[in-house]
Amino acid sequence: MRPLAVIGNVNVDLILGPTAPWPKAGTEIIVDHDELRVGGQAGNSALAWEALGIDFEIAANVGNDQFGLWLRDAFGDRAAKWPVSAERTTLSVGITHPDGERTFFTTHGHLPRFSLADTLSVLDGEHLSGGYALLCGAFLTTDLAREYDAFFDWAHGHGISVVLDTGWPPDGWTEENCALTRAWLSHCDCALLNEVEATTLAGLDNPDKAAAALWTSMPTGAILVVKCGPDGAIAIGPDGKLVLAAAPAVKVIDTIGAGDVFNAAFLAALAKDQPLAACLAAGVQIASRAISTLPRSYGSLPDFRNDVA
Repeated sequence: MRPLAVIGNVNVDLILGPTAPWPKAGTEIIVDHDELRVGGQAGNSALAWEALGIDFEIAANVGNDQFGLWLRDAFGDRAAKWPVSAERTTLSVGITHPDGERTFFTTHGHLPRFSLADTLSVLDGEHLSGGYALLCGAFLTTDLAREYDAFFDWAHGHGISVVLDTGWPPDGWTEENCALTRAWLSHCDCALLNEVEATTLAGLDNPDKAAAALWTSMPTGAILVVKCGPDGAIAIGPDGKLVLAAAPAVKVIDTIGAGDVFNAAFLAALAKDQPLAACLAAGVQIASRAISTLPRSYGSLPDFRNDVA
């Protein structure tokens, strides 16, 4: 199996809910569920890999408070070299709604101070050679994002394929953010986008056409994935052909981190050199299980090698 790493945002998530409609100001309501857990795109993907029994490296930072210590403890030896920022740890409060959707309130905290130097102090380039590095949380880890070009050079210099999932920009998909992301895509070997991100970046309403347009702007041999929620996922691989995977019908309980879980399962299958359609199917299957179970369960990574062309 090819080596795997994830780089980016690890923070604390406090999940409360469900509630609907939104309460009036000055009032108090009681909710049925609360959970304090490791969050952030990088954190969610890493936890999914751990649950699936996949070996990986993770580069992140933490704040200088009790939450920072708690996050490091959650990852054990993998977090031994994580730098500690002078800021408090980033906290996201997620309010869930009956339809499975959620609203987040997030502090800046430690994430903006995560840098390229921090990243390279954790990762072993020689060990990751021939593998995949998932780069996520771009618009939250602003110091690192400013040095993405240098990271691309470092990764490709070690024979590491760069996989990008930017996450949602706090200020939305402005033209500046779109232009920046398109520039990053031109250096990435794989991109894992959701449907809104793909259609917005391409300026096209149809996700199939958006995927095709974005894929042409990426390096030769790249993979472009569009996650379409209950409609499954589509992808264009090195041969330029569109493949798809349907999602099973499930009762949605908690969609938080669904795309990150998809990323983990997709890349785990890709690292096992499974066909692109099999990687999509793995991502959809594991993510669907995760969002429909409480406590969250991931199952096991399927092997579709002999079943999916």
